Amino acid sequence: MSTPAILVDKVTVHYGEVLALENASLSLEPARICGLVGMNGSGKSTLFKAIMGMVKPDSGQVLINGQPPVKTRKEAGIGYVPQSEDVDWAFPLSVRDVVMMGRYGHLGFTRRPRKADRDAVHHALERVELGEYADRQIGQLSGGQKKRAFVARGIAQGATMMLLDEPFAGVDKRSEATITRLLRELAADGATILVSTHDLHALPQLCDEAVLLMRKVLMHGSPDVVLQPENLAMAFGLDVMNRG
Repeated sequence: MSTPAILVDKVTVHYGEVLALENASLSLEPARICGLVGMNGSGKSTLFKAIMGMVKPDSGQVLINGQPPVKTRKEAGIGYVPQSEDVDWAFPLSVRDVVMMGRYGHLGFTRRPRKADRDAVHHALERVELGEYADRQIGQLSGGQKKRAFVARGIAQGATMMLLDEPFAGVDKRSEATITRLLRELAADGATILVSTHDLHALPQLCDEAVLLMRKVLMHGSPDVVLQPENLAMAFGLDVMNRG
């Protein structure tokens, strides 16, 4: 058997007295796109932080390609697209600056970009169709363009794993289609992608598999199975059964 790209093994995380994850287990193979589905407070963000090595589990372990997450992060192997509310959009950075952040792990101790770094950033911006906006302040972009800029950061980084937290929130249809296409291309190139989303309608087109989370993994399977109303009811409540 191949080594899983992501292995979450019986992970429990508390924030003080608050239980965020309880005995959560997940195994994801390389070059797959997995949707992470759950209501607010279900532990999706905590699971992301555990996978990135930003939260140390109370018990259990997380391995990325068979090694600790912190090691993978230091090797610039994990790209991250945050929720919009987690970013200071007023900070005086251009779109090019944001994408160049993905190259920091490749820079020497002088932290000065070389031609290879500038070329990687240019290529990434063109790939997400933001080349003409490279010198614009990041906060001046539309919601969809901002998400695409962070996808470009992961592409410039050369990340073999991408974690996206609500990438379709506040995004126009063009950007949603562009992001979906880009993620499918990255997975075809070998990247492993985990997407947290409330947009259940987009899951079957985007994802190879889906995970239903409510502090623990309730179900992991194909989107068609996971999205059955009786399964969603376990995580969201019975009102899901009555949605059109």
